[in-house]
Amino acid sequence: MDKNTRIAFLGLGTMGAPMAKRVLTAGYPLTVWNRTAERAAALGAEGAQVAATPADAVRDADVVITMLADPAAVLDVVADLAPALRPGTRLIEASTIGPDALTKVTGLLPDGVAVIDSPVMGSVDRAAAGELSLLVGGDADEVLSLLELFGTVTRTGPAGSGAALKLVLINAVIGGVAVIGEALALSDALGLPEDLVKASMAGSLLGGIAGRAFAKGVHYPIRLAAKDVALASAVADLPLAKTVHDRLTAFPEAADEDLARIVDHLRA
Repeated sequence: MDKNTRIAFLGLGTMGAPMAKRVLTAGYPLTVWNRTAERAAALGAEGAQVAATPADAVRDADVVITMLADPAAVLDVVADLAPALRPGTRLIEASTIGPDALTKVTGLLPDGVAVIDSPVMGSVDRAAAGELSLLVGGDADEVLSLLELFGTVTRTGPAGSGAALKLVLINAVIGGVAVIGEALALSDALGLPEDLVKASMAGSLLGGIAGRAFAKGVHYPIRLAAKDVALASAVADLPLAKTVHDRLTAFPEAADEDLARIVDHLRA
């Protein structure tokens, strides 16, 4: 890819906005769209073109990146933009929607448009720093330099395999954070000092999960974690995941809080 490659980025939420800014900073011609238009203003002020509709955003694009909340949002936006895509365009789907929804996305696209799934693992600060982990399925050779702006690329196989691996990994993380919450509830009942328990977790095989459970300054809303668990539970019989989903949705007032806050709710 050369720096004349025209990029359209759709979805400027907590992860999408810093990712789109990295594209702009790298010097690519960038057009952005977001359902809440105000979120596109900052990038517009820095030189991005701001489109009024998804179709307007992609009309002249060589590469389209979607980073949206859930399968319904992705399918709605792709249905809108699909008629405006030109043959040879590549659609990089970076949202967490699972392989079944990715298949539906592919079915909406005109002939000659290639789909690459590239869901990401990581937090907002890592998105800004270009330190995400990208799980990339499909023929991504020609867009690899663009993907590497966002972080480390793991090639997972054919289209859909990245979306599948993301469900596996994120559900392990979510379940682990819930387990940390219950472990702390148990330690409370046993009268153990919190600092002792947290330090012991950090120094054990639980260290990585404990780090996420106690993380500050990141924002992966509990409602999106519940969505990701529901996607996994729709694919296989996962009794533990269903229990985790029940706990995640038991605190509706906390739906927009970061996943780490579920630890506090489980201890209450």
